[in-house]
Amino acid sequence: MTPEKLKKKLDTLYDKYNRRRYVHPDPLEFLYSYKDIRDREIAGLIASSLAYGRVAQILKSVAYVLDIMNPSPYLFLKNSTYTSINRTFAGFTHRFANGSELAALLFEIKNVINRFGSLHECFLDGFSEDDENIIPAMTFFAMQLTAGRKKPGHLIALPEKGSACKRMNLFLRWMVRKDRVDPGGWAGIPLSSLIIPIDIHMHRISLALNVTKRKQANMRTALEITSGFTKIVPEDPVKYDFVLTRFGIRNDMDIDDFIDQVK
Repeated sequence: MTPEKLKKKLDTLYDKYNRRRYVHPDPLEFLYSYKDIRDREIAGLIASSLAYGRVAQILKSVAYVLDIMNPSPYLFLKNSTYTSINRTFAGFTHRFANGSELAALLFEIKNVINRFGSLHECFLDGFSEDDENIIPAMTFFAMQLTAGRKKPGHLIALPEKGSACKRMNLFLRWMVRKDRVDPGGWAGIPLSSLIIPIDIHMHRISLALNVTKRKQANMRTALEITSGFTKIVPEDPVKYDFVLTRFGIRNDMDIDDFIDQVK
C-alpha cells in the first residue's frame, strides 16, 4: 500500500472513529470530568500510570482512586500529607502496584506542583525545541516524579532504561493534543514532538502497516513507528493512535479484520 493510499485509509478511520462514543472502555474517559487543567493533568497522570493489565481492572482502579480525590484532585493533594495519603490508599492494589507506591506517586505529584506550579510547568522546564525528540523532557519529568525517598516503582517509567514509556506517551497525547477525543490543555509542546504510545496492539498494527520491522516493543521501536507516521502526517504523528488502538480495545472492532485490509 502506497503512503498516499495508507493516509487516505487512516483519515477515513479517523473521521469515523475519532469520536467520544468510541472511547469506552479507555481510561481517557476519566479526563472528561475535569474542566480545570490543574485537576485534569493530575487525573490524566493517575489514569495513564495505571493503564496496564486488563482494561476492566484499569477502569476499576482509576475510578477507585479518583472517586476518593473528587471533586478536585488538585485540592485533595494540596490539603493532604504523605501520611494521610498513605493511610487513605493503604489497601489499594493494581496488579504489581500497591498502596505505598500509589501514595508515593501522589505525594510526588504534590511536590512537583509545589516546586514548579503545575505538572505542565514541570514538563516545560525540561523541554527544548532543540532536542532531537521529547525523550529528554520525559526523562526530566520522570526524574522529578521519582525524586523523593518514597518511590512509585513501575508506575513511572524511566526513559533512560529503554522502556517504550507507553503510559507516559499516552498521558502526553491526552494532554498535548486537542480534538474530538483528546482533551488537551498543555500548550507549548509541538504535536510533532510526541511519540507513539506502543503496546502489543499498536505494535502488531504497525508491523502490518510496515512502519516498523522491529520485533521488540521498546523505545527504539516506538521512535521508528513514530518516524513512519511522521512521513504520513509530519505535523501530528500520533494522530491515528486512538482510532488504531480501538481495534485492540473494543469488542465490536476486530483487529484481524483491520490487518487483513491493510496487507
